[in-house]
Amino acid sequence: MMIRYGFILLILGFNLTIVQSLRFDLQSGHTKCMSEDIKANSMSVGKYSVVNPNEGYPMPDTHRINVRITSSYGSALHTMDNVESGNFALTAGESGDYMACFWVVEHKPPVTITVDFDWKSGVSAKDWTNVAKKGQVDTMEIELKKLEDVVKSIHDEMFYLREREEEMQELNRSTNSKMAWFGFLSLVICLSVAGMQLWHLKTFFERKKLL
Repeated sequence: MMIRYGFILLILGFNLTIVQSLRFDLQSGHTKCMSEDIKANSMSVGKYSVVNPNEGYPMPDTHRINVRITSSYGSALHTMDNVESGNFALTAGESGDYMACFWVVEHKPPVTITVDFDWKSGVSAKDWTNVAKKGQVDTMEIELKKLEDVVKSIHDEMFYLREREEEMQELNRSTNSKMAWFGFLSLVICLSVAGMQLWHLKTFFERKKLL
């Protein structure tokens, strides 16, 4: 039973880390962005490269991209212009959505560029090969270090989700309170307008001596 729970914990831990590896097409003159929700103080690494459409031949001059990585507050963390490939490494200063944008200058005729992009955050972003070399530890110790980081990641993720839940509950309470005041104010306005209309009609009929 303990082994089963250990495997479940390990699987959950790796699911909580962010791993985004994909290949996408990008047309010249257009921009493609993608975002990931990253916790504060989490490490994030990525690499990108343009796929050569003619393998074995030099890369065409048109196949170059511009890259910009921004934080949840819009601060530029990584910027590269007119490159075929590159990589980045950063530590999130605050929690939120981090954005990776790729674009190509306009060409005539238009060209379509294929880009490979690999983005990792959390436990998966650590270079365990270097850890093994520097620490001169065996495979079992490396696995234990990984498991320790996974458990820590789960612990941090639980607190992060709890904070987000409290923020959402506070937002819901604030919204409900505002909606209640808005409904009450709307009712008061409607009753006031109805009262003014009745008073106006009564005054009009009295002037005309219809009442």
